[in-house]
Amino acid sequence: QVQLVESGGGLVQAGGSLRLSCAASVSTFNINRMGWYRQAPGKQRELVGFISKGGITNYADSVNGRFTISRDNAKDTAYLQMRSLNPEAQAVYYCNARTYDRGRGYTNYWGQGTQVTVSS
Repeated sequence: QVQLVESGGGLVQAGGSLRLSCAASVSTFNINRMGWYRQAPGKQRELVGFISKGGITNYADSVNGRFTISRDNAKDTAYLQMRSLNPEAQAVYYCNARTYDRGRGYTNYWGQGTQVTVSS
């Protein structure tokens, strides 16, 4: 089992920046992909972006250019650096990890989420 713990959420003013962290209970070396999702009230959970084991990132069009995902395998942690935040970014942000095992195939794990509130 992989346990993920998000942190770094909180209140930020519009236009400000915030960095979220996702700590994994296992070495991120064994996690093929780590990603960030978010869910605002009344909306479906949506992809923010993800980063592969090799450091290749992909982002949703809605955040591309403003958010940066990074991965520190030495600390077993993934990060989501958010800048130029706007009220639409207000949501609960969830960390996701995907592992691969020859027997299981791909398995997804989720953190409990961290709240990001954007004020003006």
